[in-house]
Amino acid sequence: MIIVNLTVVPIGTGTPSLSAYVADVQRRLEEAGFEPHLHAMGTVLEVDALERAFDAAKIIHNAPFDAGALRVVTSISIDERRDKKGSIEQKLRSIREKLS
Repeated sequence: MIIVNLTVVPIGTGTPSLSAYVADVQRRLEEAGFEPHLHAMGTVLEVDALERAFDAAKIIHNAPFDAGALRVVTSISIDERRDKKGSIEQKLRSIREKLS
């Protein structure tokens, strides 16, 4: 399983609030068959192929342009582990165990 963290920042929107853009991105990802996990600074996805990670990146990068943004900065972090199966929940569980 590949875990992808995506952050998109629309620039030139005329307002400092970005929540409408974030909501639109979440909707588009869900419509494309992804299960986005929203957090305060971006969205995490689990995908089974690298191509799907890039599909998601295209969706989130283009959405603000479609909504009128003049410039968009997109950051992508990809965590692919091939020695064992992982997931978002597994990663969080491992940290919780170490904290207790």
